[in-house]
Amino acid sequence: MTTLERQFLHAVEVHSPDELRESLRAGLDVSAPVAGKPATAWLTEMYLRSDRFPDCLRVLLEAGAPLADSRLMPVLLDDGEAVRAAVARDRSLLTARVELTSAFTPLREATLLHVAAEFGHARAAQALLEAGAEVDATAGIDAWGRGGHTPLFHTVNSNANRSAGLMRLLLEAGARTDHRVAALTWGDGFDWETTFFDLTPISYAQLGCLPQMQRSEKDMVDNISTLLRAAGRAVPPLDNVPNRYLRS
Repeated sequence: MTTLERQFLHAVEVHSPDELRESLRAGLDVSAPVAGKPATAWLTEMYLRSDRFPDCLRVLLEAGAPLADSRLMPVLLDDGEAVRAAVARDRSLLTARVELTSAFTPLREATLLHVAAEFGHARAAQALLEAGAEVDATAGIDAWGRGGHTPLFHTVNSNANRSAGLMRLLLEAGARTDHRVAALTWGDGFDWETTFFDLTPISYAQLGCLPQMQRSEKDMVDNISTLLRAAGRAVPPLDNVPNRYLRS
């Protein structure tokens, strides 16, 4: 791997548009594969979620980097107006199924709303919901019965709790907290890959305390409380957060 490629990979890892532009000025050609993979794939497959993601993607696209599925573009750019315009041209986008490698909750045979939920893109999600996207649409199920999750699953234990606001948006739109899936693989294909069984959004949120999920215990409990209230369920006292035993 060249020094320029390493510079690029660091830029997409930390979501730095400035570093990406520097790589381009130094001669990196993102219209061709970078270190054996499309430049945009390096960005979308990275585990960081932040407000800088759309800016990074925009830099790559403007430099000629290809996006494997153009239907994803307005959602990944979190461009609500572009989403509305795209759906106005083609209503089938609301039910279209897309594939995208995800470091966390899988995006296989997923809807655009699943994608918006995974990346915490609230403007895109709002536009999709206003256009009539099904809030409880289910992703694909593989031969082992893994999958079938709704967009809400992507929001309950997101990176740095980025999708907490989107979780509330989906709940306000009527998303079910009791939708059950037989199995779901977290980080499919990554070093932290873990398959869980018999899940609802609430039980999936609880799994954020596992070390491979690297989620904040306080965020996890706040999200579970929000989900319980949305379900009309009582929230018992949850005072031991962070857990005293684990801190000792």
